[in-house]
This record gives sequence, structure tokens and C-alpha cells, in this order.
Amino acid sequence: MAPKQRAPVYVLGVGMTKFIKPRGKVDYTELGFEAGVKAMLDAQINYDEVEHGVACYCYGDSTCGQRVFYQFGMTGIPIYNVNNNCSTGSTGLAMGRDIISFGGADCVLVVGFEKMMPGSLQSFFNDRETPTGTTGKMMVETRGVTNAPGAAQMFGNAGREYMEKFGAQPSDFAEIARINHLHSTKNPYSQFQDVYTLDQVLQSPKIHEPLTKLQCCPTSDGGAAAVLVSQAFLDARPHLKDQAVLIAGQRLATDAPSLFSRSAIDLMGREMTITAAKAAMAEAGVSPGDFQVCELHDCFSANEMIVIDALGLSEHGKAHEMVRKGDITYGGKIVINPSGGLISKGHPLGATGIAQCAELVWHLRGWANNRNVPKTKWALQHNLGLGGAVVVTVYRRADGQEATVLDSKTVGERNGLGYNPAVEAKGFTKEQANAVRSKGKSSEWALQDTMQKCEARF
Repeated sequence: MAPKQRAPVYVLGVGMTKFIKPRGKVDYTELGFEAGVKAMLDAQINYDEVEHGVACYCYGDSTCGQRVFYQFGMTGIPIYNVNNNCSTGSTGLAMGRDIISFGGADCVLVVGFEKMMPGSLQSFFNDRETPTGTTGKMMVETRGVTNAPGAAQMFGNAGREYMEKFGAQPSDFAEIARINHLHSTKNPYSQFQDVYTLDQVLQSPKIHEPLTKLQCCPTSDGGAAAVLVSQAFLDARPHLKDQAVLIAGQRLATDAPSLFSRSAIDLMGREMTITAAKAAMAEAGVSPGDFQVCELHDCFSANEMIVIDALGLSEHGKAHEMVRKGDITYGGKIVINPSGGLISKGHPLGATGIAQCAELVWHLRGWANNRNVPKTKWALQHNLGLGGAVVVTVYRRADGQEATVLDSKTVGERNGLGYNPAVEAKGFTKEQANAVRSKGKSSEWALQDTMQKCEARF
């Protein structure tokens, strides 16, 4: 079937909370509210202009989305609750884009949030088959099982296979983590901002060969949001075109039969990543060599290795050579995870994909001046969930030009906030929040004490 013609869709506003350790101190209502308010302030819109809402989360009861969105206003719009494992946030972005590009709306607000529990991921429905049960059975049959967390075993086994087939070494995976931890020092939203040597990464507690603790993402609490708009919506606001970022290509894909080929790499969704990447790049008219910056799903360093390969950013089987050459960081071929990635920034499942979007939007605007990637024109996003689903997205500036780096004073003047959200993780005032909440259909009962709680954290 020939692809349907899509109308352009732009990311006009983004916002996020700082990602934090899950200690039960901040509720999802605050996380979603903070991220959504920041995104609407960034887009310079009011909630009354939002026609559809998409809420993204994995841990929470049904209709948590309404609980969050009602705080902005009770305008009667459709609100969708999305759960697609670790790719939940970018799945929400893909849904929002579909709604607009096929004529269903001109403005969609996508909000991702997660309130997690400390430690490795847990299942709460133990009286039924787990969605990844067949994946787990294949792992046991082909690689056995240990006492390590299940996800670490699965991704670690993929790293082992990459070593066996292509000659990668444990130090190559550790180098990926070292770089991501280093990158995180420039991201004010990152859960961790510590610098480690390669030896420190290698000598941290072993989780599952080749993975050590510093090569594994943490569980996190956090929120992120994006305002997606149509061409007509953007044309009505020409003063905002400099900050609008086009979703030039995007594909949500799921697994093929190769998932059960008995390959540990295939078991981590290799084919669906290849499928999504090829489709997104074809839609945008670009190739892997055209990207200057990429945010990809590094839940473990082993996954970054196999995804570099699957996205075509390296020659097949040579991702580790790219790592050794320094080609995944500043001064190299492409800067991967300038945010610090999931490994250091954190991984609140429902917010992760939208936080990746925010990071790339800031780079394409030229706002990420403390971690700028020179000559940025195209940006690539990869967000993966086992079970499975993957979303690959290609972004470019609305004007198609290379990003011009802006100083933070200029950014603060243009956005009216007085600061640059790409390099400062600040809050907002009650007046600012009220400016973006619905003018005629706000409910203080729906808001409860969320604003006061946010102000206390700010």
C-alpha cells in the first residue's frame, strides 16, 4: 500500500522536569503539570487552543492522563492514555503527529510522566502471562538465566553476541557509558551529573557480563511534554517559526518473526529498529550520514552498541570501532546522547521519548549552547520498548537551515521567560501557570494543591 500523503507537523513547544531518583516524594500529578505548563509556555499558547491531549505513562491506573490534563482545564477534548513500555513517550508523539497530519487537529499536547519504584523494573500482574514472556523463554533456552535483573540479562546477552560475532570488547561498552556520563554534566535535567574514568565504569559492580552498574540506566521519576502543531497553526504565528522544528520523518514499528531467530541481538528488536529507521529516513529524504546529533535508547550500553549498528550510523558489525575512534561524541562523526542518555539522564518510562524530543529540539533551535553540536541541521531520535515497539524520528528546523547558536540572554528575551530552558532547569510562577491554563474552563478542584507543591520544589 502506498504511503498516505501527510501534512507537515511541527514541534512548537517542549518542557520537562528534572529527572530524579524515585523516592515517592513527587507525585505524577505534579510531574505532568510541570512539564505541560513549561511546554505551553514555550509554545506561547493557552490550553484552550489544545484540541487533543495524549498522556504517556506505564505505571499508574487507567485515566491518569485525565487527572493530569484536568489541571490545565476541563475543556472536553479527547484525552488518550498511552502505555507502550519504554517507547511510550515517543508513541504518544507519533499518535499526536498522526492526528494532526491527517487533519484531525491543529494543536495536540503530549505529556509523559512516570512515578516509579526504586530498583529494577517490576511486574504487578503476576496472575497472568507477561507480555515479554516469549522473549524471556527464548533467552532462557539460548543463553540461560542468572539472578541479575531480567532486562540487564537480555541486553547484556545482546552485548555478548556482539562481542562474539564482531570482536567488541567489554571496554567498548564501558566507553559508551563513560561518554554518556560525561555528556550529562551539561544537562541541567539529568538525574546524575558525575564524571567517571573508563576504569571506574569497568570496575563498578558487575550486573551481567559485559554490563557493570554504571552502564545501566536507573529508574527515575520525571515528566516531559511537547506541543505539536499544524502548518496552519504555525503560519498564524510567524514570530514563532524560528523555534518550530519539523517532524520530517517518523515511523512506529513492531517486531518481525526474526525476534525469535535465537539471536540475542534480534531478541532486542533489531529488525523493528531497522524497519523504522529506513522508513523515517526515507520519508525525510536523508541517510544515516546526514545526522549531526542523535538521541537513542541507551537503557544499557549494550543497547547503544547494537542500535548504532541497526540505525546504520556505523557499518554493520563495526559500531565498536566507531566508539573507539571517538566518533560518538564531540569532535567525532556524530554526537550521540548529548543529554547524557538514559544511562545518566535517567529513564522515567513515559517521559523518556518526549525528553529525547526536547533535547533535539533545543539543539535544532540553537538553544543548547553549552553542549552545542556544530552545523546541526538534522537530528535523529530512537526510542525502544521491549514487547515490543520502537519509534524512530527525524527532525529538522522549519526553515531547513543549520542551527545558529543563541546566547541564553537572547533566548530568554525571545521566549519571554527571561532564561534559557535548555541550560537552566527552572520552574514557573503561579501567574505563568495561570496564563496557560484554560481561561474559561479551569477548575481549582481539579488542580488541588499541585501548584503549591510545584512552587515548593522550585
